[in-house]
Amino acid sequence: MTVLLVVAGAAVGAPLRFLTDRWVQGRHDSVFPWGTFAVNVVGCLVMGAVSGAVGAGAPVALRTGLGTGFCGALTTYSTFSYETLRLAEDDARLLAAANVVGSIVVGVAAAFLGVWLGRTVWG
Repeated sequence: MTVLLVVAGAAVGAPLRFLTDRWVQGRHDSVFPWGTFAVNVVGCLVMGAVSGAVGAGAPVALRTGLGTGFCGALTTYSTFSYETLRLAEDDARLLAAANVVGSIVVGVAAAFLGVWLGRTVWG
């Protein structure tokens, strides 16, 4: 059952990542990877909410399906790393640094907000 929860979550998260990335990036006339930034921040928010909910008594299966499956497929550290490297190689070092710092700061803030939301809604 656990594997099926991961597969089901990933089956939704992976195409959603692709579609969201293309949609968000298509609305910005910038080399900054807004699409990847957006899916990673949303993934941090969702993972925080799932963790908060499980900590407040939600079934652990929620973390398996939404956390491991959905968020694991939605978020993308490898693409974040690649896009940051490309920015640096293309002499957009300030944007590369902004991508790193922004992803960490906003991602962690989104996770904390998510934990609070998960505890509030479930608890």
